[in-house]
Amino acid sequence: MLFKQKKISVCLGILFGPTLSVVGAQAQIAPPPDYDQKLKNVTVSATRSGTPLDEIPLNTTILTKEMLEISPDQTIDQVLKNVPGIILNDTPYYQKDPTGQSINVRGLGNARTLVLIDGVPANDAFYGTVQWNLVPMSSIDSVEFIRGGVSSLWGNYGMGGVINIKTKTPVNSQQEVSASYGAFGAGNVAASKDLIASENLQLRFSADYFNTDGYQNIATISPAASNSIKNGQGDAASHNSNVRLQGYFKATEDTNGFFRVGYHTMSNLSSGYAFATNITQETDLAGGTTTRLDDKSKVDVNFFYGNTGFNKQNGSTTSATGSNPKNYPYINANYKDPYSTVGASAQYTREVTGLIDQYVVGVDARNIAGSIQTNNLSTAGSVTAVNYGKGQQTFYGLLGQVKSKAESFPLEATLAARLDQWSSQTPTSYNAGLSGIPSYQNVPNQSKTQVSPTLGLLYKLSKDWDLRSAAYQAFHAPGMNNTLRSYGSGTGYSFANPNLTPETMTGYEVGTDYRWRSGFAQLTAFNNYIQNAIVSYKIQPSQQALANSLCATVGNPLGCSTNSSYYTNNQSLLSQGIELQFHHDINSQWATDANYAFTSTKLTWTATTDPVGKQVGGVPQNILGGGLTYFPIPQASLTATVRYIGSSWMDNSNTLPVAAYAVVGLRANYELTKNATVYASAVNLFNRQYITFGTGSSNTGYVVGMPQAISVGARIIF
Repeated sequence: MLFKQKKISVCLGILFGPTLSVVGAQAQIAPPPDYDQKLKNVTVSATRSGTPLDEIPLNTTILTKEMLEISPDQTIDQVLKNVPGIILNDTPYYQKDPTGQSINVRGLGNARTLVLIDGVPANDAFYGTVQWNLVPMSSIDSVEFIRGGVSSLWGNYGMGGVINIKTKTPVNSQQEVSASYGAFGAGNVAASKDLIASENLQLRFSADYFNTDGYQNIATISPAASNSIKNGQGDAASHNSNVRLQGYFKATEDTNGFFRVGYHTMSNLSSGYAFATNITQETDLAGGTTTRLDDKSKVDVNFFYGNTGFNKQNGSTTSATGSNPKNYPYINANYKDPYSTVGASAQYTREVTGLIDQYVVGVDARNIAGSIQTNNLSTAGSVTAVNYGKGQQTFYGLLGQVKSKAESFPLEATLAARLDQWSSQTPTSYNAGLSGIPSYQNVPNQSKTQVSPTLGLLYKLSKDWDLRSAAYQAFHAPGMNNTLRSYGSGTGYSFANPNLTPETMTGYEVGTDYRWRSGFAQLTAFNNYIQNAIVSYKIQPSQQALANSLCATVGNPLGCSTNSSYYTNNQSLLSQGIELQFHHDINSQWATDANYAFTSTKLTWTATTDPVGKQVGGVPQNILGGGLTYFPIPQASLTATVRYIGSSWMDNSNTLPVAAYAVVGLRANYELTKNATVYASAVNLFNRQYITFGTGSSNTGYVVGMPQAISVGARIIF
């Protein structure tokens, strides 16, 4: 695992990044770069002001092209799970329901971290989950990861940090083809064509297709229930495709611009039921310009738009009774979920001299609009209840940032602040229960004004050693799935809450970095506190009045007291921990990596029945990783990795344990020619059978980690 590592000055941002460079470099298998020299040339676009990597007081990691090429993992989510601070289990995204393909950073919970692809949000506009299928490994050039509250840069989703996945850009009118095939029928084909039409216009067209038969990921090994797999469930097959056109142009002598257009599809099975499919279709586009006003100032203007159609089916199995001795699988719900998002921003950046070195001001806006209709079905296929919600959320942001370097002593400071105005409207929301007559909810509009400041300090003890600290406030608005998506029938319902408001986090971190010619060492400690945390709360038998009130809206006043849930803002949680990362090039043939993260996340207050002071479900306290890479010749590499996950709990009450486990990975690369590379990869090399961490409410919810998966592949550039 090869990382370029250093920290950042916290800065201010907009909705998406500036124009990407059109200069690319051909990837080659070679010994690690000179880290001391490489560091001086790296700027981080996710900072919104092009901050050099060694000037950032927030803990920041750059996943280099070299690191991506030696990782045994074959999807970007599984590569990221090895980075300290990221809490992702050992189940690839394609094995999960689209509504569960999220990311957890520093134990703050899912859907609280912003993920970008070339500066454009990859978080699903409705669910807040991450659409990992949008970007295959073959198209990724590098990844920037800034931990900590970055709402002063990005506003919403800025609690855990920001991950910016940067894709390849046009190179010399070349073509590239790659393909891989491996266990469980998993195959991927990708192709791209670069066209340098003129010195003022460069284009890149890319397409890819991924398909897998999947594997059965429902656990039956202890402590899971032996009968967890129900009749009708099987392997979690999936396939997805992407088509993308990128363009980079020079409009005038002082103005550069970009545009991107893409179409994406994904289909997978819900809980492994072969007859219950999820289908996602998305069209997106983005564009922008950077205009250099003079040698010290510039203006960035950007926009993006995305339109998604999501159709989902939930599978289930009937319970055996005396009159029904068999368990029959059936579809118990159909979802139709169209939504869209549009955003725009403008930013002015100026370099100055004196007490302040740089200042940035900007404005941005984003609107998310969508609806969801759920038809709940009986075992016979008839509709038993209909739930419908329609609404929109808008975000307006005003940003400002200043950077300063002291002349008399080596201290760098960054002060940023962002004012966000959030509003939520739910004009139509109803439930039609057993009577079939809609019960409309009179939902008032919700709004909140949020200030998100950040102060970052970086003190350089020497050329190679620095101390850093940052304090920040961040926020996260409820997703439209929290405010609109009610579903269920009979005695079980999950109720949306259109009255939810944003969560607020305050936090700080301190750290130190030391680097030398052949590597680096980095240590960070953090403390984050979330108030008004959004939680799905199970209604208890003692809360009959609440159950009656909610269930009456679906024509079932007494029928769902013990098997229903709803969303509230009634929790606070504290997450504390440390992150350690180390890399060293032993010599020209050997390199080693190590990383460790300790995360303690506990509720400090709750109005629900969840316990206070216990480790929350789905967050292992200890995650440890290491790697060793051998370069027998400059054209070849062999990497072995190990990942250890400490014991954890599936539930907040700490009654469903998940045992500790360790898995080993292996990757071999060989460069046949300058433009042709082949590789072989093994995930879970020794085929360890284990339960990976996650969340759940019963022992039927345990999930099996990735079994042994061996794949081979090749890439040709011509």
